[in-house]
Amino acid sequence: MSIWDHLSFNNRFVELPQTFYSHVDPTPLLNPRWLAWNNTLATELGFPSVDGTQSLDADLLNSLSGLVDNENFDPIAMKYAGHQFGAYNPDLGDGRGLLLSQVVAKSGETFDLHLKGAGKTPYSRMGDGRAVIRSTVREYLCSEAMAGLNIPTTRALAMMISDTPVYREKQEKGALLLRVSESHIRFGHFEYLFYTNQLAEQKLLADKVIEWHFPECLNEEKPYAAMFNQIVDRTAEMIALWQANGFAHGVMNTDNMSIIGQTFDYGPFAFMDEYNSRLICNHSDYQGRYAFNQQPRIGMWNLSALAHALSPLIERADLEAALEMYESQMNSYFSQLMRRKLGLLSKQEGDSRLFESMFELMSQNRVDYPRFFRTLSDLDTQSEQEVIDLVIDRQAAKLWVDSYLKRCELEQETTEERCQKMRAINPKYVLRNYLAQLAIDKAEEGDSSVVDALMVVLADPYAEHPDYEYLAALPPEWGKEMEISCSS
Repeated sequence: MSIWDHLSFNNRFVELPQTFYSHVDPTPLLNPRWLAWNNTLATELGFPSVDGTQSLDADLLNSLSGLVDNENFDPIAMKYAGHQFGAYNPDLGDGRGLLLSQVVAKSGETFDLHLKGAGKTPYSRMGDGRAVIRSTVREYLCSEAMAGLNIPTTRALAMMISDTPVYREKQEKGALLLRVSESHIRFGHFEYLFYTNQLAEQKLLADKVIEWHFPECLNEEKPYAAMFNQIVDRTAEMIALWQANGFAHGVMNTDNMSIIGQTFDYGPFAFMDEYNSRLICNHSDYQGRYAFNQQPRIGMWNLSALAHALSPLIERADLEAALEMYESQMNSYFSQLMRRKLGLLSKQEGDSRLFESMFELMSQNRVDYPRFFRTLSDLDTQSEQEVIDLVIDRQAAKLWVDSYLKRCELEQETTEERCQKMRAINPKYVLRNYLAQLAIDKAEEGDSSVVDALMVVLADPYAEHPDYEYLAALPPEWGKEMEISCSS
């Protein structure tokens, strides 16, 4: 019996009118071979779980890399538009990725299978439609790191490398990423239909988004307004999670914003090392539009652009009411997360100043963001001096730690109970850019050992993992605040 006989497919997106997409077959790479296979995700989707990629069926590689046609697939490149760095661009779409199919997971949920790096499409513009090993490794690792941190995200099922030359700043090797998501519909889909005056098609897409992703909105008096409320809320929560975890996306164009509030299209991202609220991780972001501290504001900007596109479907008053809720929703989510990170579940007078002084301390002393919170989480087994020693200004650090510990006395929990809960939200292992680069260096030699090791700790970043302690090390000088390109 074939692998494919165990899977259930649902190619629902191709049932939409062809203005939404173009049929495109993948352009095969030379000598494709596995670099990684995500067993955990594979099992959830109904794919085989294996002990090493060498155990995978050759038919699986040939079908998923596009070497052979698969009757279960109907590959398409999706058409959309979007605002890039604030300027509207009508000429966007899947320029190097193809939606192969939708597969029905064991849970009954439908997931897109999206092949990134599959070759030219009608939307490639001047590009070659390829992905390279470095961008593929980064997205594979980061999407799984985000899942481990419980941040809504697309996932990664597999990586393949090849002998196909691809030219970027230098000659590199072509690679493929098999991405998985409940949806690849973006803010830019609605912008495309709005700005081309395809309003019947836009209504159809909104109906399908509600049917597929927000069915509870069908029971509301105004289903489209309810849908937009959901999008605003999910986006607010996602960005609050980014901020609390020190994650910078790097390129928050509206075509990179998921309609279901998932982190989407990983490119020049970074997890913060030393605390820097103005962190810019994209070397093309000359004005700092997408700096770390700008992400909440850009979330609002992008939602406003989506609201404008949805104005034929939703009354202005309802759009404005939803947008007015964004900031308070985002701040509420962020406040809850930061309280959990510090183990302060009740609200007390003076808390705001405690938080403000903490960020001032970290900023002025360039304190390592994840290490600071993880060390605070271990105060049941080590002294406060461990926290103080993370800060250059020891006197200021001691004053803050003393204030923090005095504040903790107002909580009902014991130190052990508080720290146990804090360790469940403050990760020991973070996908720092230098770790991703080490994985890339090995992957370009065909060696997946660093990828494999990182996948162990990123799947459960809160655990100790004593065999992988070295992956919790602070970055070397060369690995701090690396500026990354989209490498596409």
